[in-house]
Amino acid sequence: QVQLVESGGGLVQPGGSLNLSCAASGFIFSSYHMSWYRQAPGKERELVAAIITTGRDTNYAESVKGRFTISRDNAKNTVYLEMNRLKPEDTAVYYCRRATGDYWGQGTQVTVSS
Repeated sequence: QVQLVESGGGLVQPGGSLNLSCAASGFIFSSYHMSWYRQAPGKERELVAAIITTGRDTNYAESVKGRFTISRDNAKNTVYLEMNRLKPEDTAVYYCRRATGDYWGQGTQVTVSS
């Protein structure tokens, strides 16, 4: 069955960096576009970044452009989210998603606080 397992979240100070990973299994990873979403307390879940199957095209929410980078390694069945210059408003649970079939991981908490 399809499984998406996120890791790499944690507590970081403003201006710091974190790298999230999402390990996929149960499907042919290289055949699917992948994305990262986040949900902050009291807010709706929002798209953060997306990447096509080959990794050659990406898109980002305006709020993270220039600070976050999405990438993937199809040989490792993993999609990544590199987050730099983190702000308190980036605090949220971050989810990996495969849109086809609407599969989600369990999420990983990112907290940006001094």
